[in-house]
Amino acid sequence: MKKMLEENKKVLLLGNESIVRGALEGGIDFGASYPGTPASEIGDAFASIAKKCGIYYEYSTNEKVAMEIAAAASASNLRTLTCMKHVGLNVASDAFMTLAYTGVRGGLVIVTADDPSCHSSQNEQDNRYYSLLANMPMLEPSDSQECFDMSKEAFDLSEKLEMPVLLRTTTRVSHTSSDVMVGKLERKERKKGFFEKDPKRFVVVPAIARGSHLKLLERMKKAEEESEHSPFNQLSESDSKLGIVTSGVSYLYVKEALEDLGLKANLLKLGFTHPLPENLCRNFLKRVDRALVVEELEPFLENQLLALKAKENLSVEIHGKDFLPVYHEFEFLQVEKAIAEFSGVSFAFREKVEVEVPKRQPVLCPGCPHRNVFYIARQLTKGKAIFPNDIGCYTLGLNKPYEEADMILCMGSSVGTSCGFSMATDQPIVSFIGDSTFYHAGIPALINGVHNQAKFLLVVLDNRTTAMTGHQPTPGLPYNVMSDNLPQVMPEDIARGCGVKHVEVADGNNLKDIRTKMKRLLESDGVGVLVSRSPCILVENREKRKKGEEIPHYEIDQEQCNVCRICIDKFACPAFYVKDDRIWIADDLCNGCGACLQVCGRNAIRRKK
Repeated sequence: MKKMLEENKKVLLLGNESIVRGALEGGIDFGASYPGTPASEIGDAFASIAKKCGIYYEYSTNEKVAMEIAAAASASNLRTLTCMKHVGLNVASDAFMTLAYTGVRGGLVIVTADDPSCHSSQNEQDNRYYSLLANMPMLEPSDSQECFDMSKEAFDLSEKLEMPVLLRTTTRVSHTSSDVMVGKLERKERKKGFFEKDPKRFVVVPAIARGSHLKLLERMKKAEEESEHSPFNQLSESDSKLGIVTSGVSYLYVKEALEDLGLKANLLKLGFTHPLPENLCRNFLKRVDRALVVEELEPFLENQLLALKAKENLSVEIHGKDFLPVYHEFEFLQVEKAIAEFSGVSFAFREKVEVEVPKRQPVLCPGCPHRNVFYIARQLTKGKAIFPNDIGCYTLGLNKPYEEADMILCMGSSVGTSCGFSMATDQPIVSFIGDSTFYHAGIPALINGVHNQAKFLLVVLDNRTTAMTGHQPTPGLPYNVMSDNLPQVMPEDIARGCGVKHVEVADGNNLKDIRTKMKRLLESDGVGVLVSRSPCILVENREKRKKGEEIPHYEIDQEQCNVCRICIDKFACPAFYVKDDRIWIADDLCNGCGACLQVCGRNAIRRKK
C-alpha cells in the first residue's frame, strides 16, 4: 500500500482508498469495522497501514460491535472512523440511533457504502434515509477526490457539531479510481484517549434521553448553518430557466450529459445533503421554471424539494422519478436521455452497443472445501431437507447440482430460520453458515434453538477467514490487524458453551470424515453442530507459493475413466471439462485440493507427475 503514503502529489486511488487517505490527513486515531462489499477496501487499506501510521484498527465481530467500539473511542477524545456496507448499518442501527443522542467528543465518521443494483447484496436500500431517521448530518461524495476531501473535513465537522457524520458512498464511487491530490502526512505514535465520565450525557436512560433529544435538535440547527455554507454544495448558474439538482455519482453523469447535449442549465450539486441547505435550494428554485432531480434509488432530495416548494408556495415544476427509475444504478445514456426529454432537446443518441457474451453461472472456486460439504449433504438427505443458507461464498450452494439454499434473509438468518422451521414443520433441516458469519450473528439464534428444543443440523463452514470480502481475519485465528499470538475462539467451543450437546468437527477436505459425522448428527436429537474445517484454498495456496511449496495438479487416467460424469454433474468442480466426449482437468483452474480423488469410484484421477 505504498501509494497510500505518498505525499504532496496526485495519486490514483479508489474511492474507498481515498476515504482512508482523507482520514489519515484528517488526524484519525482509531478505526473499527466489519468487512462488507462495497466498503471492504476501506478496512483493508487501514489494516495495511495502521501500525505505520500510529492508528489502532480492528475488524470487529459485526457492525454493531464496531459502532459501539467507535463510540467509546470517540467518547475518549479520539478521532475515529467506522465503515460498513449499507445492510451493515441495519445491524449497527441500534447503537447508531442512540449515538446521535449522546453526540461525540473526538470526531466520528460513519461510512455507509450503498449498493444500487445489488452487485453484492441482498437489497438496494437507500441509506440516506438513515440520516433523516437519526437526525445526523450526511455528506455524499461523487468521485475519489471528494471522498478524500469529505473524509478529511468530516472530522472537523463532527467535532464542531459534536455529532457523528454519516459519509454515504455507492458502489460506483467506492470502486472507481481517479486522481486525488494528496497533501502531507504527519507521522505519529499511537495515541491513547481518556474518558471523562459524564453519566448525564452517555447513560441514555429515559429521563436523560428526553433532554438529549432536545440537544440533538439544537445541534441539527447548527448543522443546517454548516450545510448552507458548505463548499460541498455548489451552484453553477445559467441564464436558462431549466434547473438540475443532483448528488453523488449522478453528478458526473449530469455534467457530461449537459456538455454532450450542448445544454445550458442551472446546476445545483449537493454534497452536504442532510440537513438540506434550504436557503440555497430556495434561491435555486426561484431562478428556474422547471427542475429535474437526478439521484439514484429513492426520491430523497426530490421529496424534500417538493416539501420546500409547498412551504414557500413556489411555482416551479419539480420532476425526478417521472423521468428516472427508483431502482438500480444509473447509466450515462439513461441520464442523458432523461435530461434531453426533460429539456425538450432533440438529440441523436449513441446507441448502446449490446455485446452477447457467454453466460457463466457463479461457482465455488475449484478446490473450495464448501463443495465437499454440499456434495455429502446432498447424498445423505437426497435433497429432501430444508436448507436455510446464509451470507458468504457458500451462498452459491443455491445453484445446481447442490440446490442447498432454500431461504436467506441476512447475516446469521440460517440459524434463526432453522429455529422457525423446526417449530413450524416436521421436515428435516440442515443449515449452513460460515465461520465469520457465525461469529457475526449466528450465536444468539443458536442459544434460542437450544433453549426452545429445536431440531436441526447447523453446519459451520470454517475456512479460517472471511473469504467473500477479501480474506480478513476472524476470531478463530491467532492474530488480528495489530497483534499475533491471540486466543482463538473456536466455533465448536462456542456451540458447546451455548448448550449444544451434539458437536462434531470434521476435516473439510476428507469426504469420508464429513459423511460419518454428518450422518451421526442427522440421526441425533435436538440441535446438532458440525464444524467443517479446512482453509480457503486460495489462502492455502498463496501461503504455499510464499514458502516455495509445490501445488499439486491432477489428471484423468483416460483408460480408467468411463465418463460417468459424477465429477462434473454431481461434484461440479469447474476444473473438470468435456472435450471429444472425454473428461479432462484444466491445469490453469485446478487448485490441487485432491478432493476429486475421493469422489471418483474408479480411481481414474491421479496426481500429475
